[in-house]
Amino acid sequence: MADPRPLPVAVDAMGGDHAPSAIVHGAVNAARKGLPVVLVGPEPAVREELVRHRAGSSLPIAVRQASEVVAMDDHPGQAMRRKKDNSIRVCFELVKRGEACGMVSAGNSGAVMAGAIFVLGRLPAVERPCIVSVLPSFRARTLLVDAGANVDCKPIHLVQFALMAEVYARRVLGVARPKVAVLSNGEEASKGTDLTREAFAALKRSALDFRGYCEGRDLLTGDLDVVATDGFTGNVALKTMEGTAKVVGEYIKRALKSSAPAALGGLLAKGALSAMKKSIDWREIGGAPLIGVDGVGFITHGSSDALAIENAVRRVRAAADAHATDEIAAAAARAGALLAAPPADASDTPSQQQARAIAREAKEA
Repeated sequence: MADPRPLPVAVDAMGGDHAPSAIVHGAVNAARKGLPVVLVGPEPAVREELVRHRAGSSLPIAVRQASEVVAMDDHPGQAMRRKKDNSIRVCFELVKRGEACGMVSAGNSGAVMAGAIFVLGRLPAVERPCIVSVLPSFRARTLLVDAGANVDCKPIHLVQFALMAEVYARRVLGVARPKVAVLSNGEEASKGTDLTREAFAALKRSALDFRGYCEGRDLLTGDLDVVATDGFTGNVALKTMEGTAKVVGEYIKRALKSSAPAALGGLLAKGALSAMKKSIDWREIGGAPLIGVDGVGFITHGSSDALAIENAVRRVRAAADAHATDEIAAAAARAGALLAAPPADASDTPSQQQARAIAREAKEA
């Protein structure tokens, strides 16, 4: 029987460029659609916004006092240590105590990751929690991991990123058998760096549907469900895609305004263009989950508006309902054995190698 009173999503009301107005507005919209929320921040300011957005007392909205705010230029670790009552930390404490199913913040992303580690802690065997960026694509969504939390990585980190994100794709996004790859500068096994080649070899020995290396051009095609890389490369790739989308959008606008026939064509294609815009709109994604920590936390864009926050609340709820934490921890624990395992027998067929991998992982479990 479903719980008639599900736990709320903790929303950092003070995080982001448009806080608290846009954050509260998005949370109110989510509550109006039946998603319980608890807004965390200075109570007078939060309640003033609730009144402004006409949030009636019947809505599933609570307010939790947090007297301090982490600024975008605050040092993440120092902010968590010195500002004990900051809104990000209080959100995580609600999750830790079981008073919220998860949290989301549009604030200082480094502080969100630091708060997750300080308050929730790492899952057993996880060396480094990571940020998963959910990319739009032609067919579904592609998970890019890590998207910026870990700049310097070792092979075990990339292997854990891939293993944990594969679980997330299955349990939260509903992908039956996620296709996994490692981001590199070419598809051939000889390409890449020492880091990517070791990760490649280990993942090839796993029971995952591992497709080898992929290139940057493959990130948005929908042919892959999970792409693993270090946080430096992942963040550069992510920002490059954001910039490209912005430039292409501006080119389209200018082209449609270049002449009367072009403007008429734009009017005729308005519906199709609107659908395309929505499919690649980052606000529809709902933020980036943190995986590898003992709970559910999401980071969303610093310029998030009400739509972005509403969708983020929905994604947090879905991730919490999936109850994937234990399986993510179990997946991360397999990384060491995969790296230490001897190379597969070259005479084995791919199906034989996969059968060996499944048997080995079942034995380790």
